[in-house]
Amino acid sequence: MLTDGDRARGRALGQALRAARGERSQAEIARAASLSLDTLRKLEQGGTPTPGFFLIALVARELNLALDDLACAVLPTEGRRP
Repeated sequence: MLTDGDRARGRALGQALRAARGERSQAEIARAASLSLDTLRKLEQGGTPTPGFFLIALVARELNLALDDLACAVLPTEGRRP
């Protein structure tokens, strides 16, 4: 069962991916990452609140976005180890 936190992280992930995509089209990114356009759309709209690691890795690689930077943009900072 999804929590409100899961949904919020999914929305934050979508925002981060859209921002990193910039002016490039969804179709261009989806094609280059070997994903369906529908999959990328769902990610960017927050419709996939708990996507798999390899799915995110494919998109992040195509966007030249470090996974650590993406995690910092999406995950809450409270409770993080120093």
